[in-house]
Amino acid sequence: MRNFIYENPTKIIFGKDREKEVGKHTAEHGTKVLLHYGGGSIEKYGTYDAVVKSLEEAGIEYVELGGVKPNPRLELVKKGIDIVEKENIDFILAVGGGSVIDSAKTIAVGHYYDGDVWDFFESNAKIKQALAVGVVLTIPAAGSESSTSAVITKMEGEHKLSINSKHIRPQFAIMNPELTYTLPDYQTAAGAVDIMSHILERYFTKTKNVELTDRLCEAALKTMITNTPLVLEDNENYAARAEIMWTGSIAHNNLLDTGRIGDWASHGIEHELSALYDVAHGAGLAVILPAWMEYVYEHDLERFAQYAVRVWGVDPDFKDLKWTAEQGIKKTREFFKSIGMPLTLKELGVPGDRLEEMAAKVVAGKERGSIVKIDKEDVLNIYKSVLK
Repeated sequence: MRNFIYENPTKIIFGKDREKEVGKHTAEHGTKVLLHYGGGSIEKYGTYDAVVKSLEEAGIEYVELGGVKPNPRLELVKKGIDIVEKENIDFILAVGGGSVIDSAKTIAVGHYYDGDVWDFFESNAKIKQALAVGVVLTIPAAGSESSTSAVITKMEGEHKLSINSKHIRPQFAIMNPELTYTLPDYQTAAGAVDIMSHILERYFTKTKNVELTDRLCEAALKTMITNTPLVLEDNENYAARAEIMWTGSIAHNNLLDTGRIGDWASHGIEHELSALYDVAHGAGLAVILPAWMEYVYEHDLERFAQYAVRVWGVDPDFKDLKWTAEQGIKKTREFFKSIGMPLTLKELGVPGDRLEEMAAKVVAGKERGSIVKIDKEDVLNIYKSVLK
């Protein structure tokens, strides 16, 4: 186990009707809020009305900025930065999923920066300050509600990049599983894969003697495997929705990182799919993750066999760890297929005419992988393996 520091100041307010308390929690941090959200779903299903009523009852002024899209756009972020400056906003409230939260975090960073906020994504410039952010979560997937990261897409040049800083971790996250009842099945399933991917990126490590976090990762994965089919069968299964929503936060709040270094190659490979073809991040990961596993597993047969046995219940063949590891990869694919996720680029609607370009962008200026370092040729081979 490696040395580490762990801290997570995000206050989690979890349970039924907790969105009605947002005004009280917001008032602890600001008096004039940028209310940031996506499309019309929060209005259609009553979340918008509940949030606005609570803000008004707490005497909080608010200015609205809707229109956040999946794979959130830099252009809207810049509009938000201008509004914050013009309206003297002192707090940002994100109502939505990871895209809305990441957009809010980036606006928060841009408020204190004189240059182009994209500079933080393209370089290693250190974020020194950010406006405070709060969250009402409506989509469990990205884990951004209590994480230190944000991902933004720049349409010009088709780039999707991330930032990471303790300054962008939200002050609070209100999490009511009932707000996820109306999610389409595809979005629920893609969110489940996103959550599982955050766990798997951490689980596949070369760091030794990390038994506790191994077991935490395995428990979180098994929770997702058990509960995702339940919510797809019954959208209003509160107990299963609650398990998924809380697992989504645990998966990406850095607890599972403690004492270990994860891999994260799969995320980099998938980001190019989202940037160029605007696919759902979780759906892209359903294609890429098993392909990456298949490409690298022989570099650490013991860990991949452990994954197969502990997570999927594979009966181990101690004389053939390779076979055991392969069964875990097979069961991963089978599970993703069973919840309606694509397994190939063709199913995802991604053609094969830009694979070289995508592979080059994945590794441009950065190392990828921990289990094994991968280069452009490796990334290209992974893309080609799931083309059809």
